[in-house]
Amino acid sequence: MLRSVAQRGGRVAVVLGTLMSLAGCSSSAPAPEQQPPAEDTAPTQQSLPHRGCATVEPSADEKLEIEAALAHRVMAKRAVHSVNVPVYFHVINKGAGLANGDIPDSQITAQMDVLNAAYANTPFYFTLAGTDRTTNAAAFDLGEGTQAEKKMKRQLRQGGPEALNIYTANLQDGLLGWATFPSSYANKPRLDGVVMLYTSLPGGTAAPYNEGDTATHEVGHWLGLYHTFQGGCSAKGDSVSDTPPEKSPAFGCPVGRDTCAGGGVDPIYNFMDYTDDSCMNEFTPGQVALADSLTALYR
Repeated sequence: MLRSVAQRGGRVAVVLGTLMSLAGCSSSAPAPEQQPPAEDTAPTQQSLPHRGCATVEPSADEKLEIEAALAHRVMAKRAVHSVNVPVYFHVINKGAGLANGDIPDSQITAQMDVLNAAYANTPFYFTLAGTDRTTNAAAFDLGEGTQAEKKMKRQLRQGGPEALNIYTANLQDGLLGWATFPSSYANKPRLDGVVMLYTSLPGGTAAPYNEGDTATHEVGHWLGLYHTFQGGCSAKGDSVSDTPPEKSPAFGCPVGRDTCAGGGVDPIYNFMDYTDDSCMNEFTPGQVALADSLTALYR
């Protein structure tokens, strides 16, 4: 396994749901309506069969434009821990209490700690800039690409292209999350950000994806990274030369898995695969360099 640049003991990042790749997520949520407080009962433990990410990647033409822009721009590598990313948390819930999605500040703090540990050896560090809470039962059960998502983001998003907006809700279709790519910001700035299943935060009930690495994975997309299995066994793959090619997503933690001949074992420990949170723990130097270049260009 190639040396990782961002590594932290036995944790993983990713997202659950379909195997689509969906970077610009849109939706519309009805105006917040106050719901009566609900009993604060702990949610039951969820067991999610597979991880899935609904991040929509750039089109083929957009990828060519991105590659051309990078090729014609000379950028110095930024130092470790030199790029502050302000984070705005938007907690969408259907009433009071954790069972209704109203995650406590302690879980948000724990999530910030996981992000900073995962990206410790990269230029990026994350600081909490603000938290708001919206009680809206209709928006709580959120679908990717819906008018509800678009409306929610247009009402709540804060900051400019450099600001990471994270929305937590009860996602439909068994998804763990989705995100937008850096290149999408110019045309759809109000839709920029990361959406996550609220039970995927550290201490949540979305086992085995409840250690906070859904955020790590989706923030990877927000910084410009593709899935490690992008393109299957083709030469271009995920546009990073030091991630071994991978024919399809890996689930669980299948040590020694090798789906592409001659390229080395699959990168199952990489944050941009689909393995369990407890399995993934690294980014490669190539991934860090790509994220650095793309955010310098677009964010």
